[in-house]
Amino acid sequence: MAACTNENSANSEIASWYNGRSVLITGGTGFMGKVLVEKLLRSCPGLKTIYLLIRPKKGQDPKQRISQLVELPLFDNLRKTKSDYLNKLVPISGDITQPDLGINSTDRQLLVENISVVFHSAATVKFDEALRLSVEMNIIGTKRLLQLCKQMQHLKAFIHVSTAYCNCDETEIAEKIYPSKNDPEKIIQSIEHLEDDLLEGLTPKIIGQKPNTYTFTKALAEQILVENCGSLPVAIVRPSIVTAALHEPVPGWVDNLNGPTGLFIGGGKGILRTLLCYRNLKADMVPVDIAINLLIAVAWDTANNRNNKLMIYNCTSGNSNPVKWGDIENWGRKYVLKHPLNNVIWYPGGSFKSSRLVNNICIKLYHTLPAYIMDFIAIISGRKPIMVKIHDKMQKAVKCLEYFTTHEWVFHNENIVNLYSKLNNEDKNLFNFNIKTVKWENYIEQYILGTKQYILKEDLSTIPDAKQHLLRMYYVHRVSQVLIMYMFWRLLVSRSSTAQDISNSSFDLAYRLCVNLKNSILTRIQSYF
Repeated sequence: MAACTNENSANSEIASWYNGRSVLITGGTGFMGKVLVEKLLRSCPGLKTIYLLIRPKKGQDPKQRISQLVELPLFDNLRKTKSDYLNKLVPISGDITQPDLGINSTDRQLLVENISVVFHSAATVKFDEALRLSVEMNIIGTKRLLQLCKQMQHLKAFIHVSTAYCNCDETEIAEKIYPSKNDPEKIIQSIEHLEDDLLEGLTPKIIGQKPNTYTFTKALAEQILVENCGSLPVAIVRPSIVTAALHEPVPGWVDNLNGPTGLFIGGGKGILRTLLCYRNLKADMVPVDIAINLLIAVAWDTANNRNNKLMIYNCTSGNSNPVKWGDIENWGRKYVLKHPLNNVIWYPGGSFKSSRLVNNICIKLYHTLPAYIMDFIAIISGRKPIMVKIHDKMQKAVKCLEYFTTHEWVFHNENIVNLYSKLNNEDKNLFNFNIKTVKWENYIEQYILGTKQYILKEDLSTIPDAKQHLLRMYYVHRVSQVLIMYMFWRLLVSRSSTAQDISNSSFDLAYRLCVNLKNSILTRIQSYF
C-alpha cells in the first residue's frame, strides 16, 4: 500500500487560506490528531507552524514524543519528499487535566500572539472510563481551552471534535445543540467533592439514559461551549465511528482496536465467535481521512463566514451512504479468509446473534469454556495461562459495543452537504469529505489489510504462509466438530446392538461428508492463492 503523493494545492482556496497561519492542536498524538497533523503539513504547504499540546509521558518529554510521532508509517511520504515540513511541528508542554492546561507563561504568550486556528480533539474516548477522569478531560479540559482561546489575538476558528453519539438517547439527531438535563457546572462541582468509591456507585444514576461516561461527558462539553464561547468563532464536528483511512495518508492505516478493528482481529484470529448485533441496522462508520478533511474545511468556512452562529456538522454515513452490520459481517468473513492473519488460534467462524439469550449461551460455549480448557492445557504443559485473561478483556470490550450494534439513529447532515457545495473542484479533490465516494466492500478489504499491517505488524508477504496455517486449522476445526458430535451420540444413545449399528453407520457417513467438505473448502481456499 503506497502512501499518498503530495498534491498540488496551488488552486486550493482552503490551502491558500492557511498560508502564513499557525494552528494549535490538542490530541495531536491520538488517532484523528495524527492524521490531522499529517494532512495539514502535506496539503497546506504554506502553513506556518503547528503547535501540539503534548504532555510528558513514560519518561519522554514533548520533543521526544514528536520525534517518535513522525517516525510512524503515516509520515513516510513526508519524510521522503518534504522532510523540512516536519520542522513546522512545535511541541507545547501541557495537560488539559491541569489548571491553565499546564502551560507555562512563555508558551502561553506564544500561543496568544500566534494562533489562528484551534483544533480541539483531545479527549478520553474510552466508553467505560471512570466518570472523574472523563469529566476532567472532556468537560473541564474544554472549558480551560476556551479560556485560553478568548485571549488569542488572531483566532479565526475554534473547531471542537465531539461525537455523533453524544445525543444517542434521541433516535433522530439534527445538527443542533440538544439542551442537557444536567448542568455541567454542577457535575463539575460534584466530581470535585465526591470520593471515588461513592462516585463510582453513583455513576449509573448520574449519566442516566446515556450508555456510558463518554457520550455523557461529550454532550456536556457541547453545553459548555454554548454557555462559554461568547463571540468566539466556534464550530462542532460530530463524527460517528471513526475507522481506518480510506486513502490518506496510507490506505487502510489504523492505530487502535476501536470499533470494527477489534472485531476483525478477534474474528480473524478465531477468538471472537459470537456478538450481539442486529444485522439489518446501519453501521454508521466514517473513514478517518474523510473526518479530517471535513475538520480542515470547517475551520476555513468558519473563519470566512462569520454569522455569530455556532455551526454543527454531523460527520456520518448512514444518511448518505449506508452500510449495514450484516454487510460488515459478510465482507469481514470473506476477506479474513482471503487475507488471513498470521497464526490464527482457531479457524475463523461464528456469527452475529440477534437474540441476547442465544448470544449468552454461545459466549459460554465458544468463548468461556475454550478459554478455560486452553489455560488448563497450558498449566499442565508448564506454560503461562493467558486465554481467560484475553477472554475477559474481549468480553468487556464487546459489552461496550453492544449498545451501538443493537441501536440505530437517523443523523441529519445538511450542513455538511451545504459546505461541500461551497468547495471549488480543486478543494473537492484535495479535501474530499463526500462520504458517497466510499465503496464499502472495497474499503472493508483494504481495512483488513491495514489492520494486518499496522495493528498486528504482519507483512503482506506472509499471507501465503498464513493461508497454509489457515487450511490446517480448518481441518482441526472440522475434525473437532465430528469428534464432539460423535461423543454426544455415544453418550445419548443406548449401547444396544441396533444403536451400535446406527452409530457406526452415522460415523461412516460423517467421515465421508467431512472428506467431501474438505475437498470443497480446499478448492475454495486455494482459489485465493
